[in-house]
Amino acid sequence: MATEPSDSVSVCMGYSTPVTGKEHVVRTNNGNVSVFVLGDHDKPALITYPDLALNYESCFQGLFIYQEAFCFLLHNFCIYHISPLSHEIDADIPSSDEPSLTAYDLADQIVEILNYFGLGTVMCLGVTAGAYILTLFALKYTKRVMGLILVSPLCKSPSWTEWFCNKLMSNLLYLCGMCGVVKELLLRRYFSKAALGNIDFPEIDIVQSCRRLLSERQSSNVLQYVEAINGRPDISNCLRKLKCRSLIIVGDRSPFHHEALHMTSKLDSRYTALVEVQDCGSLVTEEKPDAMLMPLEYFFMAYRFYKQCHLSVSPRSPLSPTSFSPELFSPESMGLKLKPIKTRIPQ
Repeated sequence: MATEPSDSVSVCMGYSTPVTGKEHVVRTNNGNVSVFVLGDHDKPALITYPDLALNYESCFQGLFIYQEAFCFLLHNFCIYHISPLSHEIDADIPSSDEPSLTAYDLADQIVEILNYFGLGTVMCLGVTAGAYILTLFALKYTKRVMGLILVSPLCKSPSWTEWFCNKLMSNLLYLCGMCGVVKELLLRRYFSKAALGNIDFPEIDIVQSCRRLLSERQSSNVLQYVEAINGRPDISNCLRKLKCRSLIIVGDRSPFHHEALHMTSKLDSRYTALVEVQDCGSLVTEEKPDAMLMPLEYFFMAYRFYKQCHLSVSPRSPLSPTSFSPELFSPESMGLKLKPIKTRIPQ
């Protein structure tokens, strides 16, 4: 069941007609979940899941504002942006008698969302905590996942440092709400030190924007998500069970960089690719979204998702396979350490 969708939102990013999106509130056994749907419902589904305290606007806006990525994704997919635990704008405050949810509960919500929209197998894109939830979902509902795109993912139980940081945030959220200290801890989780700035250089615009958006979050909703992720189990030894292709993208300045490398080592190397983005934090989708385009293209080519769209951009766009210039779009020139992606389709 779901409530009536909200008013539609039109987005025009180089298309001849605006792309219309609608927000739906889906009722699940573990509470209501906001899902913003964008694109043609007849196309394959791409679901997104954000990191702590973020929703689709604050976690994926940078990637989808990047015109070539937006065009590429909308030509191939219908996008389903999931905002967990009432992280959408103007979200209600949960009642105090609602039970706390675990990471497994959040993963189970996803299958209910897919069933509501009548979706079969889906492509998944998640960031850090969201990447962990989608990985759990893929492990439990293997046949529902076409592929995983995991940005700065988690797979182990929290380290002592992360556990203490999350516990501190939980206490502050409970006592003080979304205060300045919580915002700073979250921003350090998302962005590189260079992006956060210092006494000589101001923080970049996207950090300022994210700081403002964090002020709009309901602290009790964020608290639920933090506690669910802080109680997560180690799933490293289960990762070999995944048979779908996985693309892991991580900033080399992310506090979870080593965890992403660990996760890569545990996945089946035949179906896994790793991209390390230089001088970038965890939130690659916002800090360096342009660095994601070429890895996404190569990854999706294995599924035969590749269609040039008609944009008023340079004819040497990397979206055009006939005009691809290795010199112009080499991994090094884009700040990437790109390992080869397996594109062979198993017999």
